[in-house]
Amino acid sequence: MNRITRFLAGPATLMAASLILLLSGCTAASRVGVTNDFDHAVNFRAFKTWAWYPQQPRDAEGGPAKGYESFLDKRMRASVAAEMAAKGLTEVTTTPDIYVAYSARVEDKQQVSPYYNGLGYPYGYGYGYYGRGAYSPVTQYKAGTVVIDIIDAHRKELAWRGTGQAQVNQNTIDEAETHRIVNGILSTYPPQDNNARR
Repeated sequence: MNRITRFLAGPATLMAASLILLLSGCTAASRVGVTNDFDHAVNFRAFKTWAWYPQQPRDAEGGPAKGYESFLDKRMRASVAAEMAAKGLTEVTTTPDIYVAYSARVEDKQQVSPYYNGLGYPYGYGYGYYGRGAYSPVTQYKAGTVVIDIIDAHRKELAWRGTGQAQVNQNTIDEAETHRIVNGILSTYPPQDNNARR
């Protein structure tokens, strides 16, 4: 065994490799998938004030349509308000430029491993390593999905919609996850490639 092979097989190298895998796993788990769409004729630069849409739909926990705020509704409202303030938009109670509405839900999802070859073991490993049927190519997880709509209050039409999805740990979206998803969605607002803003 030469020096390079001994080094690569050493405990320090194995520990470093394990740490890298752990950190990359954390990074993947914290990723937020974000998409958006918008009306290209809208001048988003003209919007200065905002308010919550009066007929806010129910969130994943059944609020606020029950007459009180659910925990998720409180988290969503606080996160959205903070992001809008950071963008220089002022929350008002009457005659806003835009209304904001959201919907949120948690769903059970499945992911099939891209390395699964259909023979009971992943690519890159021999038959005897896992054994046929010992390797499960499907991972079960919970996904929190948030949709944020921005409605032009004067035209009463949808101006912008952002959607964010992230893996969550339970049947609700906790405070940190709510902030992370809302931040991810609203980081794409206002749209940067909108011709009407120039």
